Amino acid sequence: MATAESEERSNPTVEEEEESVDDPPLLSSRALEALSEFLNEQKQRPSHGEEEEEEAVSLVSEDWRLSQFWYDRETAETVATELKNLSISISSPVACVACPTLYAYLKKIDPNISVQLLEYDKRFEQYGSNFTFYDYNCPEELPSELKHAYQIVVADPPYLSKECLEKVAQTIDFLARPRESYLLLLTGEVQKETAAELLNLHPCGFRPQHSGKLGNEFRLFTNYDPEDRLGGWEQAL
Repeated sequence: MATAESEERSNPTVEEEEESVDDPPLLSSRALEALSEFLNEQKQRPSHGEEEEEEAVSLVSEDWRLSQFWYDRETAETVATELKNLSISISSPVACVACPTLYAYLKKIDPNISVQLLEYDKRFEQYGSNFTFYDYNCPEELPSELKHAYQIVVADPPYLSKECLEKVAQTIDFLARPRESYLLLLTGEVQKETAAELLNLHPCGFRPQHSGKLGNEFRLFTNYDPEDRLGGWEQAL
């Protein structure tokens, strides 16, 4: 038979109930350890914005006086990946003519890839022996060791004039191995006919974009059929 004392204990007073509600729940030592590990991981893990910043390539600021407009990350990574895969498949270094964004992303994707940047902006001298000063007005005033040294050449003429593309085409011919090179050109849609005439290039389905959202329609042209890459060659209407 239960005693009066046991009955009293089995029916707590209102004061005791209030105290029990106020008391925080107690975690087991194992639960506390797991919680501590979780909180430490959250502190060490970068935020989404920080992850993007770490993954993005650091470049000098654009200088519009030099007609510099950097590609957005998707464009740079897509084209750089194509260049890297070509370089691996044919064991050739890459020449980047006036496109420092692609140089930087190539080195990010594969630090050991052999790539030469030909560029007017001397801020890129920071790349050391991988930098060659280049003025499109003097298309063949380049070190003799670069002549016909590349099976992969990618170029982005600084201006959308026919005269500029004609001179850059001379540079491409200087750098590329005759009849056995992969050529990629990033320039405006307005240069479509000139690119075909000078270098036998065809437009791809992939549409390059710039971080500054240029008003001019930009295109990627190649002298080889990329098949299912880069959106393939665009079919003539």
